[in-house]
Amino acid sequence: MFKKILVANRGEIACRVMRTAKAMGIKTVAVYSDADARAPHVLMADESVRLGPAPAAESYLKAELILLAAKETGADCIHPGYGFLSERESFALACAEAGIAFVGPPPNAIAAMGDKIESKKLAKAAGVNVVPGYLGEIDSTDHAVEIAGGIGYPVMMKASAGGGGKGMRLAYSEQDVREGFEATKREGLASFGDDRVFIEKFIESPRHIEIQLIGDQHGNIVYLNERECSIQRRHQKVVEEAPSPFVTPKMRKAMGEQAVALAQAVGYYSAGTVELIVSGADTTGEGFYFLEMNTRLQVEHPVTEEITGLDLVELMIRVAAGEPLGFSQDEVKLNGWSIENRVYAEDPYRGFLPSIGRLVRYNPPETFPLPQAGAGEARVRVDDGVREGGEVSMFYDPMIAKLITWAPTRDGAIAAQIAALDAFELEGPGNNIDFLSAIMQHPRFQSGALTTGFIAEEYPDGFHGAPADAALLKTLAAVAAFAATAEADRARRIDGQLGKRLRPPADWSVTIARIDHAVTVSTDGITVDGEDLDLALEYTPGDRMVVADGHGTDGDEHLTIRIAKARAGFKLTTRGASHVARVLPARVAPYTAHLIEKVAPDLSKFLICPMPGLLVRLDVAAGDKVEAGQALAVVEAMKMENILRAEKTGTVKSVAAKTGDSLAVDQVILELD
Repeated sequence: MFKKILVANRGEIACRVMRTAKAMGIKTVAVYSDADARAPHVLMADESVRLGPAPAAESYLKAELILLAAKETGADCIHPGYGFLSERESFALACAEAGIAFVGPPPNAIAAMGDKIESKKLAKAAGVNVVPGYLGEIDSTDHAVEIAGGIGYPVMMKASAGGGGKGMRLAYSEQDVREGFEATKREGLASFGDDRVFIEKFIESPRHIEIQLIGDQHGNIVYLNERECSIQRRHQKVVEEAPSPFVTPKMRKAMGEQAVALAQAVGYYSAGTVELIVSGADTTGEGFYFLEMNTRLQVEHPVTEEITGLDLVELMIRVAAGEPLGFSQDEVKLNGWSIENRVYAEDPYRGFLPSIGRLVRYNPPETFPLPQAGAGEARVRVDDGVREGGEVSMFYDPMIAKLITWAPTRDGAIAAQIAALDAFELEGPGNNIDFLSAIMQHPRFQSGALTTGFIAEEYPDGFHGAPADAALLKTLAAVAAFAATAEADRARRIDGQLGKRLRPPADWSVTIARIDHAVTVSTDGITVDGEDLDLALEYTPGDRMVVADGHGTDGDEHLTIRIAKARAGFKLTTRGASHVARVLPARVAPYTAHLIEKVAPDLSKFLICPMPGLLVRLDVAAGDKVEAGQALAVVEAMKMENILRAEKTGTVKSVAAKTGDSLAVDQVILELD
């Protein structure tokens, strides 16, 4: 077995690999950029080596520096994680030439399956179903338009070396192709060093299913069931689960056997994933098509680990050391249900714009109890690579953490996710915790009727928080009044020590979502709008959490609420939404009815940068006439290009930025007259 492993990655996956390596008794080496000098993966490792400046192209993508670090520290193997160099044939070959084991598949398999164009040709030759499309070289935008028209809209444009949702554009018309083809090429070149693009038919009402494989160097390869990855936004996976609520045992066997046959055709070993697109309208169980093979560990691998009881990282390391798998296909388990939610640094209330900044508060629910009915034996797992006080940088992927739950049933795993998301404390950059909770509560998600269009179909006008019913709003009104009473009681006791005599009011007026509630708090309990609520509340002034037992129609639901001071009250966050509760003594409330609400200024005549990023394209100049919806500029942030469009028709009055500028959030790019 290896003595020392270098992890050629950062963040969550670097920490994940190191945890397993340490459990196996293997020493660990971290590499880092200047932006990650004090990152958790660096502090966790036994040794660490600086690579270079923050941009990945100057640090984590420098294969020669990583190999030098391995030689200097005496590492005898390298685990590439995912992304960066994990699917570079050249890196695997360089490791072999340096006499350092590469914890991954053989270089020829990476070359055969890592190139999406060549892998589709290989799959087609092997008799595997592939999506109709054009796999040749595309010369220009006009050529792309011609090809797309021949295939028939809608089509998907994909970077040949792409992955992780990057370098992909969906086109419903010629205009979409003309706007998106060059952007797809640029994203492919920037992220993967390859600007080749292919075009294929977009399967409507699709489900995204993938098969996890693991093989050894002795010719043994098995499939570890499937994962459902249909909940995506901009082709980036958001929610994954195993198994799939759609896949039958017959489908699982057919998919798994095809995936194994494809891997055997290229002499594959280590962990890998065959991704399939499945028509949601297909009832035969045979309408699945090969998309691509990822020759690395997947972000969503924990859900497979949870239902099989296997450690995929440990298996990869043992395979790289030449050990056999030690189990057969018949011995692969499928136990219970697991769901993974990706917690991203993005603001769903502002169109999911990327967000950066310091993690002022970070307290994940790693050991959170799950007493609510239905969760049963549920457990929570958090895979992350950040700590409180750390920085979410614009240079890397916006994922902060992965929240994984397991339960004997799908309903139990969902209930565990909802409770754990309520308890997830994260302050600083914008985050998608509310949005994830809303998905978990959505009736369509809970029914298992999923497609890759779920988010676009269910949130066509954007996300504005999960809806709250009357019972929840009453509970929140009670919580706000209870917290106000506790705060007032603390103030009374402090002022009493100073010789003052204050008595906290028992009656409050609480306004939430423009609804006024009359709340009375006493030693006998809490009354909201004349109704006695059977709630057991726990709150200490200054705390960030309120626990309410008794909420719900059955009177036994356990509710965790994140609480923060807000002007004239509290901000209460739970069940996928934040609610501002204005709390005033009942005797004062009538005198505030005349207050006028401040109206926000109209900024629609400005094109404002919605996130920190690089201005990579500016399509207009002063004096140009523009139409509402017209593309005006492209800003690159966190390795993704974002098209900024005009909100209204007008003429460009002035331009305040130029191509190549690094823009701050809310910086004005241009003004319309």
